[in-house]
Amino acid sequence: MHSTPLPERAVSLSADKPDHDELAPHEVTELLQAWGAGDARAPEALVPLVYAELRRQAKRALRREGEGHTLQATALVHEALLRLDGQHDARWESRSQFLAVAAQMMRRVLVDHARTRRALKRGGGETHVTLGDASNAAALPDTVDVLALDDALARLAILDPRKARLVELRYFAGMSIPEAATALGISVATVGREWAVARMWLRRELES
Repeated sequence: MHSTPLPERAVSLSADKPDHDELAPHEVTELLQAWGAGDARAPEALVPLVYAELRRQAKRALRREGEGHTLQATALVHEALLRLDGQHDARWESRSQFLAVAAQMMRRVLVDHARTRRALKRGGGETHVTLGDASNAAALPDTVDVLALDDALARLAILDPRKARLVELRYFAGMSIPEAATALGISVATVGREWAVARMWLRRELES
């Protein structure tokens, strides 16, 4: 995918703008495909259509951060968009796929931010992420170090990439089980089972 500058209008958008969720998914998909083909006009048309959902993802992800984090939702969205624009080989297939990749970019932003803060504090001051409860799964600690969570997800990705993606969508994008099922292209029942297994595995890893 050819890199194109993000439109200036993207930085002026806010949560008060109209929500475009009612737009036909194929319209977003067509713009994503045009962006991937190098159409410089596509990002300007696309960003307003997905911005509200990206900002909701960012706000959910930041709510899981412990006290003291300095990132704002708008900054997280813009950094994720810049990284998305750098996905030169991406082959966009749908709006849900785009949002799933956006969740991955947000995870990377949060992890990089945590590493920078830790380096500035010379090894002190862990950055924590809050892990909410979920049904059909063993409880996890209320908070864990975001870098420890990232390391655990990297290990899980080696064992079971789909479960790692599921955790990423749930923790870093704050997606519901039905939303994650759509993004992964599997049934809600399958997501429920895999989510329970992934949470139990993470509990062992994070408490060991």
